[in-house]
Amino acid sequence: MAESGEADVERCVITGGSAGGFTTLNALTFRRLFKAGASHFGISDLKIFIGDTHKYESRYLERLVGPYPERADLYYERSSINFTDQLSCPIIFFQGLEDKVVPPNQAELMVEALRKKKLPVAYVAFEGEQHGFRRAENIKRSLDGELYFYSRVFGFEIADEVEPVLIENL
Repeated sequence: MAESGEADVERCVITGGSAGGFTTLNALTFRRLFKAGASHFGISDLKIFIGDTHKYESRYLERLVGPYPERADLYYERSSINFTDQLSCPIIFFQGLEDKVVPPNQAELMVEALRKKKLPVAYVAFEGEQHGFRRAENIKRSLDGELYFYSRVFGFEIADEVEPVLIENL
């Protein structure tokens, strides 16, 4: 779509949750197509993930990435947290603080890295939320927050009023 002119290449964004958040963070780290993104409870460090996630997910990555520690190289190479020097665009993070699948440290590590780089970053944490938001008010807040974030990053007005999100380094 970008090549055909149907998408504004200066405003391409990517968003995703959980494994989609992992994809979002890696796309923003390893590619230059997207100009901003939103990670909803996404994975940033596969090595930490295998030790921190709950029992059900604990062997998940062996099929997707490879056995650990034998393929520790792949876990390193596919973790955006190890390549934050390549990040160059604004990112907003949404995270449930009771998430046992993708613990909050996955988002918090990335937020701190973007702060250090002085890139625009926002972090919206939800008390009492787990993996995937369940409460209607938090789902609405994350959608509104993402729209607000993009409106400030790209300089457009939102038709309806939404609760602002604190964006650092903007």
